[in-house]
Amino acid sequence: MDQVRVIEVKENILADNDKEAQLLRDRLKSKKTFLMNLMSSPGSGKTTTLLRTIEALKDKIKIGIMEADIDSDVDAITMANAGVKSIQLHTGGMCHLDAAMTEQGLNELGFDGLDLVVLENVGNLICPAEFDTGAAKNVMILSVPEGHDKPLKYPLMFSKVDALIINKIDVLPYFDFDMEKVREYVGKINKNVKIFPISAKSGEGVKEWCDWLLKEVQEHNK
Repeated sequence: MDQVRVIEVKENILADNDKEAQLLRDRLKSKKTFLMNLMSSPGSGKTTTLLRTIEALKDKIKIGIMEADIDSDVDAITMANAGVKSIQLHTGGMCHLDAAMTEQGLNELGFDGLDLVVLENVGNLICPAEFDTGAAKNVMILSVPEGHDKPLKYPLMFSKVDALIINKIDVLPYFDFDMEKVREYVGKINKNVKIFPISAKSGEGVKEWCDWLLKEVQEHNK
């Protein structure tokens, strides 16, 4: 009896997505809109970090937020109340967004005239790392309570990001978290990543992060 044929579809799916992502990236560049893909585990402080970022930059650039989640519209309402254009993207149970889903969200948001759009991706460290969304930059938040070993456990995610925010540094005294080990582990995976230790709660380090982001947006949108 002939063996059952096994077809590897993942590579083709990812290749097709990469093509769509590049087309979207080119479109956004032509419209002078900077798309940032923000990824993290649940509870890392994405929403609070975004609120701090909006507070620092909303008078300098026009910002839109796309909140992706399996369900709920709580985060999108929070962003709208902060004074920025926002929509909620429900993924129908999927644990990531791809380029086509991102483009659909952008079209619904209406990104003409927006300098920066932030895609707050679904909260996990596995699926979102595999799919190019068409973003100009990928950013990840790692919070102190999660531990300094996460780059060893989720190397793909850390290899894909342009910037790493280490959030909740205000609780460093209460956790066994080694900042130098994080830098060492991440450096072995991704030598070009920018690292920003911050406390979104207290505001410590937020200026350095926002200054970097503003510069990236301005350079991209020239």
